[in-house]
Amino acid sequence: MEKGVSDPEKVRKFLEGDPRVIAPLVLGAVLTHYSEAGPVAVRLTEVEAYMGPRDSEHPDPGSHTFGGPTARNAPMFGPPGFLYVYFTYGMHYCANIVCGPAGSPSALLLRAGDIVEGEGLATVRRPASKTHKDLASGPARLASALGLTTADTGRDALASPFSFWLPKTPVAAVASGPRVGVAGPGGSTEYPWRFWIEDDPTVSRYKAARPRNRA
Repeated sequence: MEKGVSDPEKVRKFLEGDPRVIAPLVLGAVLTHYSEAGPVAVRLTEVEAYMGPRDSEHPDPGSHTFGGPTARNAPMFGPPGFLYVYFTYGMHYCANIVCGPAGSPSALLLRAGDIVEGEGLATVRRPASKTHKDLASGPARLASALGLTTADTGRDALASPFSFWLPKTPVAAVASGPRVGVAGPGGSTEYPWRFWIEDDPTVSRYKAARPRNRA
């Protein structure tokens, strides 16, 4: 496993950029969570970029910030490098790393990755996974394998008990397309803000959002 830059100041400066530009460069980065049960590290293979509110410079109808600030999405309005973890479907946690300068909400959803350390612990947390490649193949699986919950939202992903290593060199084969499961315009081809490593077995399968019942 070849890791590159880990200095928090340098990584935070990098994350101040536009997540649509950062996203393909983050592929191959390694996020580690050092919990009391032990460390688990995931090499990112798939991420999605999310931008700001409807009245911002880059409105994103698929973003949790589109309607403006709330208690839940508050971390996205803060400085880069912090976690935004939310609970969805009454059963799953999903983790994001905040990007952009403070006050300009944007983030990268950590969609999928390859467990490169702590596979045993990740397997305990993900007993339904039948193979190594399934341990973090999907945002809920990734958050579960890392042991992340909403208790971690607002925590600094660049400081203990976490570490974040940017890849030493950019991934050569990167693909992009519509975001997964995003309803409405934000899930259309006009927002090809999902980025993944081509042919990587841990990348999640594309699934369009179900049409909303407006009856």
